[in-house]
Amino acid sequence: MKKWLISLVILLLLGLGFAKLKVSTLEEWHRELNVPAEQNDQMLEPETFTEELGFTIEVSKSMIYEGDLLLVNKDYPVPEGLHPETEAVSLVKNPELIDGFGVLDNSIMLSPRLVEHFTAMVKAAGKEGIHHFLISSGYRNESKQDELYREMGPKWALPAGFSEHNLGLSLDIGSSQGEMSEAPEGLWLKQHAWEYGFILRYPEDKTDITGIRFEPWHFRYVGQPHSTIMQEEGLVLEQYLDELKKRKSMSATVGGQKYRVFYYPVSEDQVIYIPAQGKYSLSGNNIDGIIVTVAE
Repeated sequence: MKKWLISLVILLLLGLGFAKLKVSTLEEWHRELNVPAEQNDQMLEPETFTEELGFTIEVSKSMIYEGDLLLVNKDYPVPEGLHPETEAVSLVKNPELIDGFGVLDNSIMLSPRLVEHFTAMVKAAGKEGIHHFLISSGYRNESKQDELYREMGPKWALPAGFSEHNLGLSLDIGSSQGEMSEAPEGLWLKQHAWEYGFILRYPEDKTDITGIRFEPWHFRYVGQPHSTIMQEEGLVLEQYLDELKKRKSMSATVGGQKYRVFYYPVSEDQVIYIPAQGKYSLSGNNIDGIIVTVAE
């Protein structure tokens, strides 16, 4: 009897030892994986781990005022440190840039990058028999904008520094066939400009938001996937930036490529974590934060 009791005690002690060893090993495993103590009893799905993979970016407050998504209107002027005039060139003096469109006069200036995007768009229109595009205005310096404002008044122009033309990302597009609200060129752009990263900046049904009357000729480059998201959700730039701040992220698929767009408020130099993987681009909003666009 005593031998049986002694054997039972030994087995119990061995069992406790193995149990203790198992718990210790599990705890060490969690520590090795850096799993927080409060998550030790939770089984995480693979999708959770995937969503937590990402990268970090060092950002500074100055980045708020750089990029293709800057909001410029009566409330937010072109950032002081921005110098779009260093990129804008005369199209007449660089005739190799004029391909598939005409220019209204010798004063038209645009950055070669913007001309490249515009040319791709008008060539696509040309394949559909739409050929009569004219650029009537591009980049304007503040002196020219001030002159225009004094001549035309606040109903038709914005003060110097508050016009998108001072930013260098907008252009006024005309047609040799008639007014843009009725010409084939204007109708085609209204339907297809977003496919090439451009937006109709001041549509007829958004005047209460933009504060600008309907301008069927004024197009702004924002790039993909932003133009697609704005088109799909019926947003102008003011609304798009507001929605990004509310939702924190939005997504779209363009030409089979999936994009995720994230908004981050920035008040100082800091490191931000992006919960996605892929090549990315940055733009400020000219207000209070930056937008990170990831091509997954």
